Amino acid sequence: MDIPSLLALSPLDGRYERQLAHLRPLFSELGLIRHRIVVEIRWLQALARHSDIPEIPPLSPDALNYLEEIVNKFNLADGERIKNIERTTRHDVKAVEYFLKEQFAGHAELAAISEFIHFACTSEDINNLAYALILRTARSQILLPIIGQIINVISEMAHRYAAMPMLARTHGQPASPTTVGKEFANVAYRLRRIRDQIATVPLLAKINGAVGNYNAHLISYPGLNWPEVARQFVTELGLEWNPYTTQIEPHDWIAELCHAVARFNTVLLDLSRDIWSYIALGYFRSRIETGAVGSSTMPHKINPIDFENAEGNLGIANTLLIHFAEKLPISRWQRDLSDSTVLRNLGVAIGHTTLAYDALLKGLNKLDVDQEILMADLDHHWEILAEAIQTVMRRYRLEQPYERLKAITQGKTVNHAILAQFIDTLIEIPAEERTRLKELHPTNYLGNALDQAQSISEK
Repeated sequence: MDIPSLLALSPLDGRYERQLAHLRPLFSELGLIRHRIVVEIRWLQALARHSDIPEIPPLSPDALNYLEEIVNKFNLADGERIKNIERTTRHDVKAVEYFLKEQFAGHAELAAISEFIHFACTSEDINNLAYALILRTARSQILLPIIGQIINVISEMAHRYAAMPMLARTHGQPASPTTVGKEFANVAYRLRRIRDQIATVPLLAKINGAVGNYNAHLISYPGLNWPEVARQFVTELGLEWNPYTTQIEPHDWIAELCHAVARFNTVLLDLSRDIWSYIALGYFRSRIETGAVGSSTMPHKINPIDFENAEGNLGIANTLLIHFAEKLPISRWQRDLSDSTVLRNLGVAIGHTTLAYDALLKGLNKLDVDQEILMADLDHHWEILAEAIQTVMRRYRLEQPYERLKAITQGKTVNHAILAQFIDTLIEIPAEERTRLKELHPTNYLGNALDQAQSISEK
């Protein structure tokens, strides 16, 4: 039933409907059903390839083509038929089995083996594989590409602003200077580490029956090496075989993936708040979009809405992702159903995550640095050079360097003249060193910030 987006309970299917259309083939009810169809058919094909199961002869090319058509032509009408069957069965996976039997009725060769659909399977054999395939595609085709875009944009900004000095703030107070590029490089490095973790989480799956012991498999065909059959089947689907499970694959890998994505999101949340604050200070400005309105009553405003939107969606996504990671690995005894409804919300977390990524990219791509304000702020805080002077004093073993600098800088207005006058009194320090200290300016006391920013690779 089509529901107008204005009537949608979730903004993912309402306000953000168009933005998230690419998630529907994976995370919608129809997407889940289609992946169950894929698993059921692939399992039947795998059984047919085993000579030790003579009751399922090798499938003819015509039968194989027929099966592929069921997968490739699966559509909304098929999904609705399965939902109609489910109204009778009150079981979603069993409805898929009965749907396939209906489809096989039109093909004599397949109809003869239709009782081998779902052979020796519990519903979780199908579900765990379906969700693993869904998340594999979501990771490779949705998450990792946009994660790569974000890292590349931030790395490019690290290079672009590598040499642009900026007053650092520790505890919110003026601190030793850095560069804009170095601060972006910090973020890029953090994100790359987590990106690699997201990319390498193994996607585990199983197909070992009602409690994980191949009971039904072995009572039917005791001569078959069913663990090896299962391993081969799972790995041929592009997944990693989990040899030890109860009725359910324990979802530990989903927890690992959710935790990794949540940590990536947390770094972006940190970045969004920092940029929001720098915009408030005037360090950054957002370019004006034609026709955009910043405030319903104050015409002058350009609000940092992209970073606010990112922050809000990252928060929702992480609430769900962390819940998934904490809940999904827990199941009473050999299986309870509390994970089922939770798994159906994986797409909600990915939806809010991708909304946040889109908003952040949009904000970053229209962000400019106001160099004039950066320079003015640095020039207003000469006291930050107290660190440099007292550290050189320590090198030359002058007494109480920290305390002497504290006396002339803490809570006081300091300028170049005041510092230069103080440096001239440090006769124990060689003249060339005193000259070097007097040449310091808040814009050139940068350590190796430039090198760090330039060293972060752009891709």
